[in-house]
Amino acid sequence: MSRFFGEIRQAGYVVDDIEKAMDYWSRELGIGPWFYNPRVPIVNYHYRGKAYEPHNSVALANSGPLQMELIQIRNDAPSMYADFLKAGHKGLQHVAYWTEDYDADLSRLEAEGFKPVMSGEVGARGRFVYFDTEYHPGTVIELSEVAGPKGKMFDLIRAAAKGWDGRDPVRPFPDLTKL
Repeated sequence: MSRFFGEIRQAGYVVDDIEKAMDYWSRELGIGPWFYNPRVPIVNYHYRGKAYEPHNSVALANSGPLQMELIQIRNDAPSMYADFLKAGHKGLQHVAYWTEDYDADLSRLEAEGFKPVMSGEVGARGRFVYFDTEYHPGTVIELSEVAGPKGKMFDLIRAAAKGWDGRDPVRPFPDLTKL
């Protein structure tokens, strides 16, 4: 438990080949099913104060209460993921904390000195922000809003992992506009 954020809810891994990564995690580690989106619908994306249009593929699965995120960047939009790869790293890039009171938590963290570097939104009330906290690979902190459809999707993913029998290891993301 972090005294600043609460419990870690997600571990985010940057990978070169998301399809191979999903196969490995499901076949060799028994984690799944993976909910895959080849192009995450990120809006209002900013990196270091400038707007860009990222093309990222993402897969999500749970291992107990902890959500695993696999991320593959597909274009040259600047991001903390690209910085991580350019530094010669692969694997765990960030840990995420979830909030239903995004504005209050963001204000509190900024007042404590945390500096936003990358932000955007996935679905209504699905904002996210990554802070300048990479002092060691894998230590970037993400604050992720789960008050809207994204939070409902995360609940569905966690429920699908309970008792998963290994069948259908890769599934499409649910439609956020219908959750």
